[in-house]
Amino acid sequence: MILLSFVALLGATVLIGYAMKDGINFFRTPTEVVESPPPPNEVFRIGGLVEEGTLVRGQGETVSFRVTDTNESVPVTFTGVLPDLFKEGQGMVGTGRLVNGTFEADEILAKHDENYMPKEVVDALKDQGVYVDPAEGANGS
Repeated sequence: MILLSFVALLGATVLIGYAMKDGINFFRTPTEVVESPPPPNEVFRIGGLVEEGTLVRGQGETVSFRVTDTNESVPVTFTGVLPDLFKEGQGMVGTGRLVNGTFEADEILAKHDENYMPKEVVDALKDQGVYVDPAEGANGS
């Protein structure tokens, strides 16, 4: 009976993991994407700052820009409606795939007020040494 319960639990765990594999998106910074590009079929999230001077609006709802962590930058294309507060120099997180060196985003999220930037983006920028939390001030106090 115990062995049968263990096998059933193991089977349920495998099925749950298999069902969730498409729902788990790993976060990467532009530096990580450039250093170790994921395969084109892998859906992941990329975050950083929208690089100044790179936002280009194309035909219809298509836009292109570069996302940077100030160390590396990755070209991004997106077809759809951007968030109202999306602009150059602001934090963003996109979900999509890397195809031929360009991140093709299915979804774009932008900061929603003057004090918020996605946690993953803040952590990545802090790791690069280019982000100072406004609450901490320039001297870290």
